[in-house]
Amino acid sequence: MQVRDLTETECQEVLQRLNLGRIACAKDNQPYVVPAYFYLDGRYLYSFGTLGQKIEWMRANPRVCVEVDETTDGSHWTTVLAYGYYEELPDIPEHSEARQRALALFQTRPAWWTPAAAKRGAREHHVPIVYRISITRLTGRRTSSVDSGSSVESGS
Repeated sequence: MQVRDLTETECQEVLQRLNLGRIACAKDNQPYVVPAYFYLDGRYLYSFGTLGQKIEWMRANPRVCVEVDETTDGSHWTTVLAYGYYEELPDIPEHSEARQRALALFQTRPAWWTPAAAKRGAREHHVPIVYRISITRLTGRRTSSVDSGSSVESGS
């Protein structure tokens, strides 16, 4: 098995194909990682949530990282990291175009509202908060099989 770095184009292809990953944020030197659905559009990952720890922490510290992975088996996997900044898209004219784009992307998946709608608590926590991650850097790795005719040297 060989591990190789992905090009930025390959990273974008993975992010376009997969829409469930994990978003990492931090507050007061404490990391927090949760699953999230997202949708790639250019240099943005669009998503939504309801008021809770994730949104509160991203508001306090907009630097975030999104991780996606795809595993075929223990020897064949791909992982991509998208580093960037949280940007809330409130329902105001300034963000109208971005919100419309986000909603169009969300509707490409059946029952797109389900994760946020399942949250329990006060009614104000059920108001969807649309946001996007402005991607500043992409990295990724993928494993591939080594040809049977090649040899791999091991060091000690």
